[in-house]
Formats: sequence, structure tokens, C-alpha cells
Amino acid sequence: MEIELDSHLAGGGTVQRTSDGWRLEIPAGQPRHFRLAQLDDYTRLSRRHLIHSAPVIMSLRARLSGVDQPGTWGFGFWNDPFGLSIGFGGAPARLPALPQTAWFMHASPPNWLSFQENTAGTPSNGFFAGIFHSLRIPSILFLPGLLVLPLLASKPVSRLLRRLASRIIQQQAVSVNLDETAWHAYSIKWLRDFCVFYVDGDEILKTSCSPFPPLGLVLWIDNQFAAWDPQGQLAYGTLENPAAWMEIEGMNVWQE
Repeated sequence: MEIELDSHLAGGGTVQRTSDGWRLEIPAGQPRHFRLAQLDDYTRLSRRHLIHSAPVIMSLRARLSGVDQPGTWGFGFWNDPFGLSIGFGGAPARLPALPQTAWFMHASPPNWLSFQENTAGTPSNGFFAGIFHSLRIPSILFLPGLLVLPLLASKPVSRLLRRLASRIIQQQAVSVNLDETAWHAYSIKWLRDFCVFYVDGDEILKTSCSPFPPLGLVLWIDNQFAAWDPQGQLAYGTLENPAAWMEIEGMNVWQE
């Protein structure tokens, strides 16, 4: 499948073509400033017009400039659930949605990205391969919910809403333990009834948890964090980071 990717940059981030892929790079910097280098094929599209649906396979090779990079980086499929646009400036109208993902992702502490109450075996940060599969709830129904966001400052209310989220957002993930600075081959086989993740040709996760389509393709590195822990503590922001890059080569996406 021929994929046309757009770059999205912030805080001095850059995307450069290489002989067989791309180099995504962010500069060193202090917190309070967002730094991003991203490639994707969904920003210009409304969520219902995203182009990827099962069965599809994505494969690539990647390496990082250093281990334990502050912020997040990764590659795979998602529905940009937290994107918000009301359609001005030629952007598609897009409201928040529940997450649908199939990706490899690294999220440094203090990120906490598991909605599960019992987190044993489900990584909340670090490098992992994973799925979010959520109930299909029309985005328009989230508008009244935006009015209760200030209540998340109350830990009892936040814990209650988090327990509700754990019931409607299914999650499967496995930690990936390897030298991120060396070249490794990653692939995702996303089928209608299950997903399989491979590293260097070895199967590391097979799950019947599969996201609802359609989804967009994304490759990124940034200095963000987001956390909603089991105690109901909600936090998000940006982190101090050294200069960092991610190199991608040999990316292929094809319908099975």
C-alpha cells in the first residue's frame, strides 16, 4: 500500500528523509515547552475517513538515539482519540473519542497509560506493544462530559471515573525488553478478530483484543507525559529532555 505521510513538528522538531526512511529528531530542552517530530497519514482527515482497516500488516526497522528517552515515542495505528478540531482553517471537524490503538510505544515515567485496576502484567509505562479496544460511543456524546472535567481534581470522583473507563476500554499489552539503540525489526498484524506483534521475527503478543477501524498511521517522538493512576491522580505536561532522534527504515504497510 502506497502511504503518503505528512510531517507535524513543534519546538524545533525535524523530520529528514534518509536513503530508506526517515530520521525524526527533537532538540534538548527544558520542561514547559512541547517538542515533537511526527509523521502521520490522518491529520487532514475526519476520523471516519481514516484509511486503515483490518486485515493489514505494518513492518519497519527502527532504532533510538538513547535508552529511557523522556516523553514518548513509537509507531503503529490509532484513532487520534484526543484530537479536537471544530473544522476551522481547513482542518476536519474532530471531537474527542475513546482510544483504539495497535502500536509499539515507549512512555517514560511519570507516564501512566494503563486504565486497568489490576495492573499486574499490563505495563503502564516503559516500552510495550499493545492494544486499546474501546466501546463505540459517538463522539458527540462526549460534549456534556467536558463539563465535568474540573471534577477530576477531586480524587474520589477521578477514581470513580477511572473505574468506569476500565470497564469500557479493553487493554492488552506486553513489555518489550531490548536495546532500543540497536536496529530491530517490528511488525504488527492487525486482523478483525485478533492482533499479533513481532520483534525480529519472534511473536511477542497475540491477543483477541482488536481495535475498531478505521485508524491512522503514526510515527513520532516527543517530550510529553500523561498519567491517570489507580489512585485517581491525573497529570499531564512536558519533560526536560536531551536531544533525541528515532530512525525508521524499510517501512511497509499492506493489506493481507
